[in-house]
Amino acid sequence: MISVQEFLLRTSVEHQSLEAWIHAGWLIPPQTEPELSFSDVDLARAQLIRDLRDDLGVNDEGISVILHLIDQVHGLRRSMEALLNELRGNREDGG
Repeated sequence: MISVQEFLLRTSVEHQSLEAWIHAGWLIPPQTEPELSFSDVDLARAQLIRDLRDDLGVNDEGISVILHLIDQVHGLRRSMEALLNELRGNREDGG
């Protein structure tokens, strides 16, 4: 897990922005005590948000839509992998 200080350093994001992104639901760090910590997935997502905002000029509403679509794609990918694994298992069982 990545500490808040390391996260801010590695993403070049200000603490105020991080708090806003968490409040917006763009980042959902696991609840840990006494301080938040982040995963590599959170790190990649924050870098994507920063790139969308700073490099591409995407506004907050656009970022919300993009992140939602990315989450849907990943969910569909997991579902497809599970379905393919099930089909492969049935094929190996002679079904």
